Amino acid sequence: MLQKLPLLLIGLFVTFKAFAQSLPVVISERERAEAVDAILEDRFENLLPRLMRREGVDMWVIISREYNEDPVMRTMLPSTWLSARRRTMMVFYDPGDEKPLAKLAIARYDVGTLLKGEWDLSSNPDQWEALVKVIKEKNPKKIALNYSKNYAHADGLTYTEQQEFMAKLPKEYQAKVTSADRLAVAWLETRTEKEMAIYPMICRLSHQIIQEAFSEKVIQPGVTTTDDVVWYLRQRITDLGLDTWFHPTVDIQRADASNFDHLRTFAKRPGQQVIMPGDLIHTDFGITYLRLNTDQQQIAYVLKPGETDVPDYLQKAFQQGNRLQEILTEQFTAGKSGNQILLDALAQSEREGINGTIYTHPIGLHGHAAGPTIGMWDAQGGIKGPGDYPLFPNTAYSIELNAAVKIDEWNKTIRIMLEEDGYFDEKGFRYIDGRQREIWTVPRKLEYVR
Repeated sequence: MLQKLPLLLIGLFVTFKAFAQSLPVVISERERAEAVDAILEDRFENLLPRLMRREGVDMWVIISREYNEDPVMRTMLPSTWLSARRRTMMVFYDPGDEKPLAKLAIARYDVGTLLKGEWDLSSNPDQWEALVKVIKEKNPKKIALNYSKNYAHADGLTYTEQQEFMAKLPKEYQAKVTSADRLAVAWLETRTEKEMAIYPMICRLSHQIIQEAFSEKVIQPGVTTTDDVVWYLRQRITDLGLDTWFHPTVDIQRADASNFDHLRTFAKRPGQQVIMPGDLIHTDFGITYLRLNTDQQQIAYVLKPGETDVPDYLQKAFQQGNRLQEILTEQFTAGKSGNQILLDALAQSEREGINGTIYTHPIGLHGHAAGPTIGMWDAQGGIKGPGDYPLFPNTAYSIELNAAVKIDEWNKTIRIMLEEDGYFDEKGFRYIDGRQREIWTVPRKLEYVR
């Protein structure tokens, strides 16, 4: 399977290059399954051993029942498993000395081709006893379970399963039980080389859907509403055979007497408005494809009769948003906490006279993913817990923020709200598919500025 992935990726990028001015062709369900399984095998074989050793965990036990899956387990299921089956138990054991991990399923079935079924009903009719037998045989130093105060992603062990497990586990092993939250977060946040080979195509696809929605193909000033654009985005996702992890938003700022409250875009969705010439329109949009997610916010301006470009005062305001992005990502250093990155970036933006708000989050296997929280829109002083988690290399982020800029011509303050997906590794930070560097115009055939 691993050998097949490069050929599949070559096909993806040949298609992508051939249709650079249109949407990349979305591959078939069968091809998607092949890619997902190849990536998953690579993660099990090459990533997981390294993460277990980094976090000092020699046994990781993940337990879920069908339709109530642990968030981590869902990322470990093969492409043909749409849910766990009955009660599924996964055991990962590191024997040390750089030996391969034991990857076991205490279940009635093998979990795809990657986890071998280890439940012999004839000798152990009780599934919990079969699990305990494996634990006794391996005799681990630690037994890591998915419970966590700070991360819902790492808190997937239900109350009932935890009670059953501890009741069956011999007392001499109970002191070895520990939280797997650091390991679970590491598994979820770390992007592999194979994932990063396809992530640019996924981000490009998401970008181009936005550009399509912010064009004369969709928007007729004076007629089209913000809800029309929202539902165009949703329908386009469905028509392409993709998924999304949140309902998009489209909102308007304009030269009128009403104040734009950016907090309202989080706390309450903007009401439907008719899009008019002179409007600054903004969307928050993301897709899910090949188990990876995007989260992007971009801005367009609706030209008035006689205008051929965005007014200079709006483009200059937009540049403050771009500079705030740079201020933030310049703070990305391995080992630095999310809270420290936030505070240092806000301090620098204040020194430069930029009124910024930062609420950046990890992205990958989830939209609002596990990893260091770098501010929240309603908490600019830092976040206890997730904000204290350090930045690791090979992790992806949605650089989400806004700059408040006074527009004299409108006699009001507007918000330049931006969000772009980026990647951090040993070489530093980079945007996965570039970022918006100027405000788009409607109408115009839009080309993405890289």
